[in-house]
Amino acid sequence: MNDFTASTEPCAAECPVCHSGHSGVFDEMVESGGRLRPHWQKFDIWLNHLGHEELTVRWENARRIIREHGITYNVHGDPQGMSRPWELDLAPLIISASEWQQLESAILQRAVLFNHILADLYDFQWHLRDGFFPPALVYNNPAYLRPCHGMKVPRGMFMPFYAADLARSADGQWWVLADRTQSLLGAGYALENRTVLSRVIPEVLRDCGVRPLGAFFRAERDALRSLAPRNQDNPNIVLLSPGPHSAAYFEHAFLARHLGFPLVEGGDLTVRDSRVFIKTLEGLQPVDVIVRRVDDAFCDPLELRDDSFLGVSGLVQAARAGNVALANPLGSGLLESPAFMAFLPTLCRHVMGAELALPSVATWWCGQPRERAYVFERLDQLIIKPAFGSPSQKSFIPAEMSRRERAALEQALKARPHDFVAQELVRPSHAPVLVNQHCESRPVVMRIFAVAGPQEGQFVVLPGGLTRVPNSLNDDPVAMHQGGGSKDTWVLADAPLPLSSSPAVLTGAEVAEKTFSGLPSRVADNLFWLGRYTERLENLLRVLRSMANRLTAESSGETRTGQSCFARFLAGYHLVPTELAGNTPGHALTNEVLRLIYDPETPAGVKPLLQHIQTTAWIVRDRFSADTWRILARLQMDAKPRPGRLPLVNAQAQLDTLILGLAALSGMEMENMTRGHGWRFLDFGRRLERGVHLVRLLRAALAPELPLPPMLELLLAISDSSMTYRRRYYAEAQLPGVLHLLLSDETNPRSLAFQLEALRDHCANLPHETEHGTAGSELTRLAQLRSAIATVDFRPLAHARQEAMMAPLEALLTNWASQLSGVSDQLTHHYFSHTQSLSSSG
Repeated sequence: MNDFTASTEPCAAECPVCHSGHSGVFDEMVESGGRLRPHWQKFDIWLNHLGHEELTVRWENARRIIREHGITYNVHGDPQGMSRPWELDLAPLIISASEWQQLESAILQRAVLFNHILADLYDFQWHLRDGFFPPALVYNNPAYLRPCHGMKVPRGMFMPFYAADLARSADGQWWVLADRTQSLLGAGYALENRTVLSRVIPEVLRDCGVRPLGAFFRAERDALRSLAPRNQDNPNIVLLSPGPHSAAYFEHAFLARHLGFPLVEGGDLTVRDSRVFIKTLEGLQPVDVIVRRVDDAFCDPLELRDDSFLGVSGLVQAARAGNVALANPLGSGLLESPAFMAFLPTLCRHVMGAELALPSVATWWCGQPRERAYVFERLDQLIIKPAFGSPSQKSFIPAEMSRRERAALEQALKARPHDFVAQELVRPSHAPVLVNQHCESRPVVMRIFAVAGPQEGQFVVLPGGLTRVPNSLNDDPVAMHQGGGSKDTWVLADAPLPLSSSPAVLTGAEVAEKTFSGLPSRVADNLFWLGRYTERLENLLRVLRSMANRLTAESSGETRTGQSCFARFLAGYHLVPTELAGNTPGHALTNEVLRLIYDPETPAGVKPLLQHIQTTAWIVRDRFSADTWRILARLQMDAKPRPGRLPLVNAQAQLDTLILGLAALSGMEMENMTRGHGWRFLDFGRRLERGVHLVRLLRAALAPELPLPPMLELLLAISDSSMTYRRRYYAEAQLPGVLHLLLSDETNPRSLAFQLEALRDHCANLPHETEHGTAGSELTRLAQLRSAIATVDFRPLAHARQEAMMAPLEALLTNWASQLSGVSDQLTHHYFSHTQSLSSSG
């Protein structure tokens, strides 16, 4: 058996990271005699130069960048859910140039071997016939997809992506713990880790000579282009994600944006005549390559799992016909079974004429009698895993189980031996992890990634990887679904890097040629509602700020009657219960305003709206720049309650900050988004919501029982039009002028007329022909509404309101509210409701 037991004696040296004593071992960093390993010495010099205080500041900056970038990993059962921040340790894992050369060569060998094995198992199956694999190892495995047998793949590349989880034993030997053959989960996180550290300790990366990562992602993009069955000069490539509830959805969106590919879900794609198309508002557009993040069995409910809602019906047939390439191809998850590890050394000697350069952790498949007997003899020294399924499935450590649990495990092993493998119990080497300003020892596991190179049988390895550490010594560092943290992985160059290859500067993906010009309807729908939610929040904040300003002005003359007036207004605006519309004491109204600002359980409050914005933006986050996402992340932080003895005064400052944040978001949308259909739907939602809000605001403020002068001032304040009115009229607010300014003045960005003009422009530039008919009815409705507003004489309406005859004005506002609601319904019907394809564009 392999010696995987790390030393339990603490090293004698002071911790180089936190400069204090520690318990545990740092054998990745320090030799057994307490000496710092040579390739760590420059890093140690820099840490001493920075000092503990500066290091703490930079670590906090790293955490801030992670929050602002919205780097998350969704751990199942974690109360933070999709908002759980990605955890990055400031101390990297450093690998010397000579050691990396050996690892790189071994990973290349392993990737070529796995590609060969998968090609054989889904074609001639010579290795099964020659006895290199037991047939039960393949045919009993649910991951072996019989519909994919005999399927041809471009370039004969059955595994363009490969990754391996590695750990180091106490004697310095690296071992493979698991092979990842479906997708490169974690490569995007590795790049983000480097991005963060290149911003907080750029001089350290530069002086240590850390190899950059950008070339790998360019190679990945080139490899995907080469897989296209047609149109290789400019193929249409998409990244297929299970959706926003996936644990690694951040990475899916990040890689899609970084590589320049559309991020799609199963519902965005359709198969026609054995070809895959993406459904866009303009019609069907063909797809040449799919980078999939959906597991094999869920990719096609027609031929694989019929209960899947994540895949595309007919995808297997399209791949079988050679009309679309998948990376990795369907069925590649077969080799993630740990049982194959037991047979790799013999097969490597047979296929490649060489020993396996990077050995797997010692593995015994219990489906063989001799191996099964060996396992039962040494059960206390092993870990038992499922032979089939994901590597992250639950494992069993007999030495740590109760007598009853162990008896049940032994019974299962005897009854279903083919379903289990035994492996040596792994105790990886340890590295320092910064926890609460001091270092603790944690085991580390490194995932290394490889992608197909330009030549057949050639691979490119990422010069680094994703190093993971558990939350505690008892957790498994291999299992990402348990959470834990990560480290950047530094591979040192064997020669000084040229200035253009400085590791502190990341080279992005090459400029993508124009591929998809269409917009999936799911994306358009979410952008439309993101626009509505952000505008709805801004409107609410402006209403609450006006209320807070008037409530804090109570000592300067605000009367009990005035408070009651504001309470009736809020009730009419449907923000507070109607029973508060009586003679409400100031503190009761204040409590209602604070509840709307801070209570997450208030449906119409600020917190739920912020959550709607965050969730909707998360779904389409690949459409936004890093700066835009930074503003969205900042909104969540700005909404947290601030300490202080005057909560309403604190709330006023907080409302100001949130309104400014939304203004910044609107500015990013207006100045940085290209004027495509995505921007139009986003702005359409914003303009429509502003129009709906304005009509609703007028109906609430101009109720006949409310005094007119304070309500007019309130209307102008909420609509950010007070200065415009005063500059124009040089008088106290009068109803005719207010109605004209807020309803029919085309030059006022807050007026209804302004919103209608913007909506008409958007409608005129959206695709008109859809499967649900011509999408021109909303344009007609908007034109009629705009014409109606332009012809209204507001003076008789204002006079009627002053005579307490609200019926004419109320009827007009009610009709306009109905018309705006109709525009929303028509837009949804024409663009967001379809399940079939739009008119084909080829």
